[in-house]
Amino acid sequence: MLLNPKKLMPLVAALLLSACANLMPPTQVDALVAPQWQAPLPHQGTVGALSQWWQQQGEPLLVELIEAAQAVSPSVAQALARVEAARATRAAANAALLPSLDATASASRGVSQPNVPLASNQSLGLQAAWELDLVGANRAVSRAAEAQLQGVQAQWHDARVSVAAEVANSYYSLSTCSQLLGVARQDAASRQETARLAAISAQAGFSAPSSAALARASAADGNSRVTQQATACDLDTKALVALTGLPEPDLRQKLALAPTLPAQAAPVLMTRVPAQTLTQRPDVFAAERDVVVASARVGAAMAQRYPRLTLNGSIGALRSTSQGSSTSLDTWSFGPLSLSLPLFDGGQRAANVTAAEANYTEAVAVYRGKVRQAVREVEQALVNLQSTDARKQDSETSTQGYAESLQATQARYGQGLASLVELEDARRTALAAQSAQLSLALERNQAWVALYRALGGGFDATQPAAAL
Repeated sequence: MLLNPKKLMPLVAALLLSACANLMPPTQVDALVAPQWQAPLPHQGTVGALSQWWQQQGEPLLVELIEAAQAVSPSVAQALARVEAARATRAAANAALLPSLDATASASRGVSQPNVPLASNQSLGLQAAWELDLVGANRAVSRAAEAQLQGVQAQWHDARVSVAAEVANSYYSLSTCSQLLGVARQDAASRQETARLAAISAQAGFSAPSSAALARASAADGNSRVTQQATACDLDTKALVALTGLPEPDLRQKLALAPTLPAQAAPVLMTRVPAQTLTQRPDVFAAERDVVVASARVGAAMAQRYPRLTLNGSIGALRSTSQGSSTSLDTWSFGPLSLSLPLFDGGQRAANVTAAEANYTEAVAVYRGKVRQAVREVEQALVNLQSTDARKQDSETSTQGYAESLQATQARYGQGLASLVELEDARRTALAAQSAQLSLALERNQAWVALYRALGGGFDATQPAAAL
């Protein structure tokens, strides 16, 4: 029995469209995630806005430095350029789904045949072409371009978060360094005074010359520590200059006027379910979009092995003038409607499919690795926060106790009831405790910054382009 071609074409189209739905591998893949966080949550999981994290720290200078650094960061600029390129790619991919229309115009004057008078010819026309995309090859490319744009937008946000975290860590490091410099100067002044009194006592014969020598050595050690700490602060300042692009004199003036605040604890957007938290990570979202891109490219590669249907058409107008008389000729055509079926290409299309499937497998593996890494970073930040919080009270008690012991030893030394060795030992212990307390405050600030970064820095996957 013979089938009517008019009835056969819709049947072929329906079969091809149903086949298209099975070309692409899954765009969503499972990643094993624990049902809840193992480390304790800060503030019992208080909900806040990470996008306003830095404003909540109560340090306007830090916000200003972060904005300046993001404005001049090469990584942010590169990410923004990738966004613009991805937008252009998406526009080109979407254009392939629509018909193309070209205009043509020509003019000529001359003799086309022997014994034919001189003539002038002008023509104007429109040519249209459209690939009907039966198996969805162009739609797959369009989906890949859209997913790629979403991914690079997430990477742009991730670049801004990374710059903000780097600036914050440098800022907190410099703040702690300045406080340690103040402690070192106080300690050096105290040692210098002790050396002066020891020298007077030795000259009067009330103490041995060795005691004066020990005091001088202690004063020199204190001065060396001040120089070393000042150098570290200068290096931190120059690091901030490089990050922000601000002139160093202006930055130093701003830092001198900024108040020194203790470690902050701004609220964080912290869900109790890791799977929900991971949706806030721009790098995880970008890796997930890469899976979608790879899946669409598999579909596009497989679609090249199926028939392709194209439709063409044209409209034209011709005007010819010779010896004062004009002739007009209008033409139009609809078609041809052509169907092409790939038969042999030496295995090129099959190799393209294999390569696309391998890229898809790689994208899935990278995505699952990103998920595991994200969970690890959040867990580590939570553990560090708990550790710094647990040590805070002990550090304060230790610092206060050693400071009181130093004061008592200094009083006893002034009365001749304690040796210089005892005084230096008490001073060294008190200095170490005070330095450890400041370092703990820095460690806590850095733990908060790490948690801010691990939670995605306020990334919202539903509005990836809101800040662009």
